[in-house]
Amino acid sequence: MCGIAGAFSFAGPPVDVDRLVDMRDVMRHRGPDGVGLWVSDDRRVALAHRRLSIIDLSTVANQPMSNEDGSLQIVFNGEIYNHAEIRAELERLGGHTWKTDHSDTEVILHAYETWGIECVQRFRGMFAIGLWDARAQQLWLVRDRIGIKPLYYTEVSGRLLFASEIKALLLDPEVKRRVNPEALYHYLSFLTAPAPQTLFEGIYKLPPATRLRVDRNGARYQERYWDVWDHTSPLTGVSEDEIARRVLDELRTAVRYRKVSDVPVGIFLSGGIDSSTNTALFSDGTGAVKTFSIGYEKEYASYQSELGYAQQMADIAGAEHHVKRLSQDDLLSFVPDMVYHQDEPIGDVVCVPLYYVSRLARDNGVVVCQVGEGSDELFCGYPSWQVHLRAAALNRWPVPTAFKRAGMAALAVAGRDEGYPYECLRRAVSGGPLFFGGAEGLTHVEKHRVLGAGLRQHFEGYSSAEALRPYRERFLEKAWEPSDLHWMSYLDLNLRLPELLLMRVDKMTMATSLEGRVPFLDHHFVQLALSIPTEVKLRNGELKHILKKAVRGVIPDSLIDRKKQGFGVPLQDWLMDRLGQHIATTLERFARETDLLDPAVVREYARAAKGSKVWQLYNLALWHERFIQNAPGASAGTSLRPAV
Repeated sequence: MCGIAGAFSFAGPPVDVDRLVDMRDVMRHRGPDGVGLWVSDDRRVALAHRRLSIIDLSTVANQPMSNEDGSLQIVFNGEIYNHAEIRAELERLGGHTWKTDHSDTEVILHAYETWGIECVQRFRGMFAIGLWDARAQQLWLVRDRIGIKPLYYTEVSGRLLFASEIKALLLDPEVKRRVNPEALYHYLSFLTAPAPQTLFEGIYKLPPATRLRVDRNGARYQERYWDVWDHTSPLTGVSEDEIARRVLDELRTAVRYRKVSDVPVGIFLSGGIDSSTNTALFSDGTGAVKTFSIGYEKEYASYQSELGYAQQMADIAGAEHHVKRLSQDDLLSFVPDMVYHQDEPIGDVVCVPLYYVSRLARDNGVVVCQVGEGSDELFCGYPSWQVHLRAAALNRWPVPTAFKRAGMAALAVAGRDEGYPYECLRRAVSGGPLFFGGAEGLTHVEKHRVLGAGLRQHFEGYSSAEALRPYRERFLEKAWEPSDLHWMSYLDLNLRLPELLLMRVDKMTMATSLEGRVPFLDHHFVQLALSIPTEVKLRNGELKHILKKAVRGVIPDSLIDRKKQGFGVPLQDWLMDRLGQHIATTLERFARETDLLDPAVVREYARAAKGSKVWQLYNLALWHERFIQNAPGASAGTSLRPAV
């Protein structure tokens, strides 16, 4: 796990090596164990690396790394869990000289020599890769199938720059800090900006399962190299018992692969089904494992403690269990660093406990931790999804559009046009999907009210449904069973997981120099999960039905059958205290000094303490203050209008 950066000057001046070193070292937290730099003889290409040593700790495995004749140079962030198997195959084929004992980076190089860029199809893992092919005079950027690792890029003055974090790109003086208004608009809907956009105009993130080639003249060619629907084998007619067996077998394999490490590995343990299963499978037959949990200093009405469940699972696994209890002061003191490490707004308060549990693990000698992201999206683990499914079923009734419009009008007259019923009818009338993702921020009406006058006018008649169009088209074209549940899983696999949930994991774990691994998002496991018919996943309306069946006997029934509770923060309680006062002051200043949001509406939100929606706006304000208003050449009191 590392931080990577690079520059390719195809039509501009030679690479500024000192600047690239600065880009590399601003990401020191991603790689405190070593540094590396490679510059081509003509200074047209340069690659930089910061290393967090996980596999093959020797210095010969440092990056940037080259092949035997130096025609290939690579920087790589991530892990190839099946690297030993690929290496064995390459050794049988012959023709390669190996300089490391078991570096997965060197496996990528020789795999590329043997199979070209299609080698990525063989990799089982998480990765963001920058590879320079001197013979072809091409730069390749590749992001893993699920989007577990981030990769950002921009183009200025005939140069393409890339890095693991946006803050590295911002060190180039020609990279302007301007708000991307369309990304801001979508952020208000999804709590994140859909790829390839970021909140910074002109800075992009490579979408999941995508590779980008930049040729010697700067021409770019981008393609998706994987889609889950191209790799599913529908399990229609297969018994539930057999499906449950396959699910558990594949999950065992995914966990086993994620134990591959030359440094200590631990587990984030909440006491829910996913983290408890991770713990049970990881510790199976191997003795003690270190587990880590976050709680709060007292009981709150808005968040019920899960520490007892986590302790129960830790005891069963014989784990060395560690707990940290957070206070409101912990949140307030972390906020400045949170904004810095996020790079762009992540409108999810879970970033706070994620950071502290990551630091707890690192402070207790662990360098890698397994996390449970992905299970709820693959197996329908959210109670809110049942609401969406019922709404989708109702929408299939042959109700005239005029009746739906009449319902919208009635709700508007009653002052209820900001809620889900109105939003659901609005989407039904538009003819698009009702489900916009598992993490929705503001509704359409709320968003158009909270935007500043200029942006409100600019986006009149526009909807964030436009951002979902490419996902929807691929789904309808490829899905073997285009059910409502499969749409929900597919959309979250393409948007919420890679750009929100996995980014909060990446940014908060790497802030503490810790690697996060996600067994439930092993691509083979994902392919299996999307091969399961909807009726099997949601038998009799039971959330996670087939997963629960698969893990009975692996973890206690008391953990399987308890009420679902997400990893969270007692946000509502704290909004009624000092946090709420701080947020109100911050939002008031933000609305006054910029024209992005309507001051009166922002003031109303803060006064009403609208929970997650206030936190979402607060994140935006903090980001703007840190990265836009305080940018070189800008003053905090200046109204910075986005280019729309």
